[in-house]
Amino acid sequence: MNIKTISKKINSVVVGNTSIDVNSLSSFTSPLENTITLILKENYLNKINKNGDFVYLVNENFPIEKYKDLTFILSKNEQLAFALLTKIFKKKSEQLRKINKFDGVNLEDYIFIGDNVKIGTNCSIGKNVSIGDNVSIGDNVKILSNVVINADSSIGSNVFIDAGTIIGAEGFGNVLDKNGFWHHIEHLGGVIIHDNVSIGCNTCIDRGTIDNTIIGKGVIIDNLVHIAHNVTIGEHSAIAAKVGIAGSCVIGKRNMIGGMVGIVDHINTADDVIISATSTVNKDILMPGKYTGIFPILKHSSWKRIAFWISKLDKIINKLNLKSYKL
Repeated sequence: MNIKTISKKINSVVVGNTSIDVNSLSSFTSPLENTITLILKENYLNKINKNGDFVYLVNENFPIEKYKDLTFILSKNEQLAFALLTKIFKKKSEQLRKINKFDGVNLEDYIFIGDNVKIGTNCSIGKNVSIGDNVSIGDNVKILSNVVINADSSIGSNVFIDAGTIIGAEGFGNVLDKNGFWHHIEHLGGVIIHDNVSIGCNTCIDRGTIDNTIIGKGVIIDNLVHIAHNVTIGEHSAIAAKVGIAGSCVIGKRNMIGGMVGIVDHINTADDVIISATSTVNKDILMPGKYTGIFPILKHSSWKRIAFWISKLDKIINKLNLKSYKL
């Protein structure tokens, strides 16, 4: 669609070349011509600053006068406008077909497969598995029962996926409008799982918002793990049960993440990091080593006393005139 038509659909204004036709969205880390890229901070644009048939979605207060050769869509709420754009460019729902055979693949009952699916040799697929459109699966892959592999996922060779796992689910991205209603951001990316990966039962790996969620080669993942949209897991990392990794994290190579660890969004970890079980990770880990982000378990009465004093630490420091003291 022409960007003037698109801008009307999202109640926005075009500044620049209004003749550009747009066919999709792209991220600021890899912007493409004839797409729209959301820019939330000016330094994002300074890193790319490409003219031509590039279109940048920004807030109406963005200093566009500094970028006279570029084309912008100006919005009062650029994140809400982006959410509406994802609905415009979301592909139609796939129509899966029940199949009884697939060349070179050992199938059990009730298998449903979409269009343009490629499966390598010596693969086996358990009961009640669904595989969406444009999925690619390598050789020697074993998929157990009740697995869902959604559209645009790519799975390498020698991969094991245990029962109940979902690959390529919608990510949890939402924008609140001025009336207090949530608008879901449709996720247009896919999931890439490299060779020699093992994934446990009932794990969920979300598709990327625009770019892909990536699981590096040799990664092992336990049961009940959630990996959110746009996450990258480095090669040969190990993730124990009930870990939650929020969106856009980059986990280094050979990381070992203990059970029930929670990692907040946009975190980066170095290679060769070990994170103790039940830790919370809310800042980047830039050096290899073992990290722990928890208090030792205590009687509840003891914990209440400690929590009380922790909440008063800033007042105590001020009272003792220790403003320059670093905890």
